[in-house]
Amino acid sequence: MYFVSRISYLAQKRNANEEIRFFLFEIRTTRYERPKMRATIFVTDDDDVVRASITRRLARSSHKIRGFDSGETLLEALEHDVPDIILLDLKMTGMSGLDTLKHIHPKAPEALVILLTAFGTVEDAVEAIKLGAYDFLIKSVDLSGVMPVIQRAVEYLTLRRRVSFESQDIASRFALDNLIAHSTSMRGLVAQIQELTTNSKTTVLLQGETGAGKEYIARILHHNGPRKDHPFVGVNCTAIPHELFESELFGYERGAFTGAAQRKPGLCEQAEGGTLFLDEIGDLNPSMQGKLLRVLQERSFKRLGGQEDIEVDFRLIAATNRDLRKEVKRGNFREDLFFRLHVVSLELPSLRNRVEDISPLSLHFLCHHNTEIGKGITDIDQDARNRLEHYHYPGNIRELSNIIERAVIFCHGTTLTIGDLPRELHEETKKIISTTTKTDESILRLEIVMGQQSLADIETAIIEEVMQLCGHNKSLAAQKLGITRFALDRRLKKISDESED
Repeated sequence: MYFVSRISYLAQKRNANEEIRFFLFEIRTTRYERPKMRATIFVTDDDDVVRASITRRLARSSHKIRGFDSGETLLEALEHDVPDIILLDLKMTGMSGLDTLKHIHPKAPEALVILLTAFGTVEDAVEAIKLGAYDFLIKSVDLSGVMPVIQRAVEYLTLRRRVSFESQDIASRFALDNLIAHSTSMRGLVAQIQELTTNSKTTVLLQGETGAGKEYIARILHHNGPRKDHPFVGVNCTAIPHELFESELFGYERGAFTGAAQRKPGLCEQAEGGTLFLDEIGDLNPSMQGKLLRVLQERSFKRLGGQEDIEVDFRLIAATNRDLRKEVKRGNFREDLFFRLHVVSLELPSLRNRVEDISPLSLHFLCHHNTEIGKGITDIDQDARNRLEHYHYPGNIRELSNIIERAVIFCHGTTLTIGDLPRELHEETKKIISTTTKTDESILRLEIVMGQQSLADIETAIIEEVMQLCGHNKSLAAQKLGITRFALDRRLKKISDESED
């Protein structure tokens, strides 16, 4: 902080030279937070003293500054260099500030223009804003208003660039072409997704195990369709307490309940024009199921404590890891809501049932985590790939991402090796058998790699899986296997003896 004492007083005298006044007040500075961005600023003013004073002050903030004495020279410079911010005097000899402003936008559409004047009127300010000016600043003797306006402009530019970058990043991350689908099951799913992106009204139900990528598919449907420029509002139905879910979903009016100090729009309103994604909808409270059904039927709702019907336009995408047909039979889920949701249903395969996608997904996550953590890892060796493909993945794609992240952290070379993989991958080889459900029956699926499993290995895998499905009830397991209880005991003893050896 600089202080000006008697010399500051002398500078205010009527007889003081104008240049001395600007110089003295220029050294009286205020502490401003240094902008994070180094901006390029063009200062245009036909008063040499004012222009030099502003230029020196801005240069101390590490900005790149250029000065121009007329609108004509500024426009000529814009042919070769485009700044971030333009400070433009309103009253200049030759081309005025407003006339110059009319020609700036075609040459520098992203630049923020701040008009400077000592004789501004409301009419001038209105005209400047109509022509696209960012701000209108009245010049004071000490130019004290310049730095705060510049700082706000820099903060706005920083935010605008961040939003632009994140929008591009989102568009790239959820591009349909980036969906990894080498397996047959995923190729069929991608074909369905392509059809659904063109239809922005159809309700979609995504079903699959936890971690299978349901929210990712929901975002792909949103960001590749007509609603991509509108909000994607995601709600986890298990994360919001049941007693608060209605107020969160529909919003509330002021005074609707104790603590409702002002009106709050709900998630349905926030999703207007876009997509409302309800994750884990199978866990939704029965009373809320009825209220959600009404919204889907009527496409309108009332805020909590409100009387007015609010019409909404959004696409609903719901997701669940439960079998909703079974939940309907058990009385846990409304049948009418189920049929409202079940317009189009997509079944996401578990990762263990799309082995062809494991290596491409691993490389994708390697690239992502490598960039995030700042490592120089470029590949995964073949032994590590084989081990990744032979793991069961109870946590599906989410677990694979975590495995690769941990491996990247502890890898010290340029290639990720089997030794970098976490312990659980070394302890478990891929199961020969997997279980899926259809209606109320369990279906066992065998996956045999020729030359890697013996007949005894296959028999052991089947017996262990059936025992687990039957809750280790030997009589029931023997019945399911079509053998006697004695024959099952004999085989289990043999399996136990071999594991001890």
